[in-house]
Amino acid sequence: MTVKRRKYPAGLTFIEIIIATVVLVIAVLGTSAFRYSAALSARKADLQATASRAALLLCESWRGASEPNTFDAAAYFDASLAAHFSESDLNIVNTEQGPYPPDGFTLLDHYKISVDGVSYWATLSWNDVSPGLRALNVAVAWDRRGSVADYFGDADKSFKLTTYVAD
Repeated sequence: MTVKRRKYPAGLTFIEIIIATVVLVIAVLGTSAFRYSAALSARKADLQATASRAALLLCESWRGASEPNTFDAAAYFDASLAAHFSESDLNIVNTEQGPYPPDGFTLLDHYKISVDGVSYWATLSWNDVSPGLRALNVAVAWDRRGSVADYFGDADKSFKLTTYVAD
């Protein structure tokens, strides 16, 4: 006597479909997490680059000023850069808050810098290193999230730049 075997139709079983779906979901979630992380890292790098450019711009402008003891970045940039930047690109105003100057440095002033809707706080300070040689320090701080804030206390990252000028 021969036993007849039942033939199953060709195709996928329910278990195979579930396994394929789980693998696909894991791949999509992994790719999404990677893209989010990459976008976040790019945003943080852009904020850091903008802060370092702002510090360099302030430091070099201050260094070239005829009277460094009375340099006012807000007035300087209102007068000299108004034709090159629109209001939304760059705005520098005096403020009462900002990063602390390094030990031994004399505070010149604090500024709030708005660049493309992101707030940065800058502090300009100086120190006479030796007769005829002065160190100019610019400290810039910002919020890692890149928000528009009116309060320096939200800043959680900073960048410092020091240059020297001979009298």
